[in-house]
Amino acid sequence: MEFDLGGRLRYVRGLHNLSQRELAKRAGITNSTISLIESNQTNPSVGALKRILDGIPIGLAEFFALEPEKPKQAFYRSDELIEIGKGKISFRQVGNNLFGRALQILKERYEPGADTGKVPLTHQGEEGGIILSGRLEVTVDDERRILGPGDAYYFESWRPHRFRCVGPVACEVVSACTPPTF
Repeated sequence: MEFDLGGRLRYVRGLHNLSQRELAKRAGITNSTISLIESNQTNPSVGALKRILDGIPIGLAEFFALEPEKPKQAFYRSDELIEIGKGKISFRQVGNNLFGRALQILKERYEPGADTGKVPLTHQGEEGGIILSGRLEVTVDDERRILGPGDAYYFESWRPHRFRCVGPVACEVVSACTPPTF
């Protein structure tokens, strides 16, 4: 089995509550470099990895010795989903540890008027979702659509995107993102 350096870095960064942007700033490299490493699209030199880990901070030996728990659970009750959202937007994640996983699944709930923000989201990977209830305005690049129950979206996550609940009722969505970069 191949060593998942990117998944391990993502896991350790998450343990220290650091965004890709913050870690890149601390390490003096670009955000896209962190993203490429975490998605295993590039491997850093030992020196570059040490600079990145110094930004966490964690030593090389500790980084490689760390053995996160492998997810064994296959089924999740509703009350076992992990809340990673805040305020008027709820993101309930399937599984609490995404280390070594290639997919992130979320049950999203947007209260009426809830919005991911005026600054569009961008990150590596792909994402898609299906609207279960309510109406969700989805903007990707300069294209905007209002989606209702049964409608879906799917796009490359590096494209600037935004989500907003429109209408008087909450909107619920089941979504997936690969790699887990949300």
